[in-house]
Amino acid sequence: MRRFADRADAGRQLAKTLAASVSERGAIVLGLPRGGVPVAAEIARELDLPLDVLCVRKLGVPFQPELAMGALASGGAIVRNEDVLATLPSAETAFARVLDAERAELERRERIYRGDAPPLDVRDRPVVLVDDGLATGATMEAAVQALRALAPKAIVVAVPVGSREAVERIAAVADRVVCLNAPVYFGAVGSFYESFEQTRDTEVTELLAGARRRQGPDDGT
Repeated sequence: MRRFADRADAGRQLAKTLAASVSERGAIVLGLPRGGVPVAAEIARELDLPLDVLCVRKLGVPFQPELAMGALASGGAIVRNEDVLATLPSAETAFARVLDAERAELERRERIYRGDAPPLDVRDRPVVLVDDGLATGATMEAAVQALRALAPKAIVVAVPVGSREAVERIAAVADRVVCLNAPVYFGAVGSFYESFEQTRDTEVTELLAGARRRQGPDDGT
């Protein structure tokens, strides 16, 4: 079983695999906060690419919040799950109410992570979308679907480890999936790391600020 010392080590190992496929001019690395950002930061550093976050908020059914009726992501992308919405009474009212609440929370998190810096423009650019692992793949699927609404050139999902079911789920919606470890018996994401402590908001903020200092202003190329 392949193991990683920590998220930074996982990012460096992913960068080696990704080097040949994301050398295209204009590529961007996006990390899913919080745990995906330390992995993404190492990929961005190793490949000399811009780094940003893609915040995603699930829009849960009011009386069953684990059931997603849609998703909201950085940049204003909104995904609707019409199959779920079709089963709900007053679906549009419920969707609008939850959307407003989750938009406020997403904007709050983005202010914490990004400050006054605008999000990177992904339109017509290859994007490497990173997390620290895929268990069910539900969050990553919502992220990919929301990112599609922002019209990137291509979406490559990169993770150190994932269940085989989750990898197959994401392969159906992304242009490519790079997963270093997809064991038959998965367990939990943390079991594939020697150190898997919770990533703090301050760590995300520091990594993003460091990437901006290294890259300078994003010129859209």
